[in-house]
Amino acid sequence: MIFLILFAILCLLTLSAAFLIFRLTLYSPNKSQNDDHTLYDSDQIRPYRAKVLTMIDELNAIPFETHTIRSFDGLTLYGRYYHQTDGAPLAICFHGYRGTPSRDFSGGIRIYREQGFNILMAEQRGHKRSEGHRITLGVKERQDCLDWVRYAAAHFGENTPIVLGGISMGAATVLMASALDLPGNVKGIIADCPFTSPKEIMLKVAGGMGFPRGPVYPFIWLAARLFGGFSPTAADSREAVKAAKIPILLIHGEADHFVPCGMSREIAAAAPEKIAFHTFPDAGHGLSFLTDPQRYQQIVTDFLDRVLTFADHEP
Repeated sequence: MIFLILFAILCLLTLSAAFLIFRLTLYSPNKSQNDDHTLYDSDQIRPYRAKVLTMIDELNAIPFETHTIRSFDGLTLYGRYYHQTDGAPLAICFHGYRGTPSRDFSGGIRIYREQGFNILMAEQRGHKRSEGHRITLGVKERQDCLDWVRYAAAHFGENTPIVLGGISMGAATVLMASALDLPGNVKGIIADCPFTSPKEIMLKVAGGMGFPRGPVYPFIWLAARLFGGFSPTAADSREAVKAAKIPILLIHGEADHFVPCGMSREIAAAAPEKIAFHTFPDAGHGLSFLTDPQRYQQIVTDFLDRVLTFADHEP
């Protein structure tokens, strides 16, 4: 009897710990995280704070259309579409973990606009207006990416060249989607500071909080499986890029304390023949553009020119 009571207490404590991890890391509250002006505070972002807020306001002042799709599991997902020219190439962009399209792409989106792209900025599940409260770190989001691409091909024309862009979790999303059955008009992927897998980024964050990685993983796994509805090992950026059929541009800041630059090095090493990899010294998480905007723009522009030139000469 005592054994059963102790076992029940142990199970309750285990479930409680797993639920706490879920609420802290995988639950999407749809509150302050959806405020475009809520920036994380760190020594790395502080010098750029005023500039970022200005760029956010400038982007939000541009008129856009609202587009929606239905996800594979029944959620209504929203996107912001910025039209420039009929028949122009389309960039579909995916923001990061507890981010917003305007906050995460406030600077980089200028490159697409200057290159004449029409732009569709997806609001990831559980963020902004999109339904859902579970963040799956790219596992289900990669399927949403595929659904957005199929929607864009049907809506804008299946001959419209498409480039996928993502930052942080959005970068992992587009890389994981690269292994899926993308339509032939998807010509390239630009991924800024992605992580390798949900398991590894969760372990990295746990380690940064002082938890021993080995003992804490069963609780992470249980939180994801039981409350998040996904497996932390269900998708891996390294494995995905091996199956990718399109060129990939990979960018990462060498001073990234949240998603280590080493994760991108592993992704690049998994498929070096497909991936152009560039790092930015002293750049923190998602700050490569702000650290050296001229070099960043040149790298992205050269990549876009290359994939679109290839698209123009396809039979």
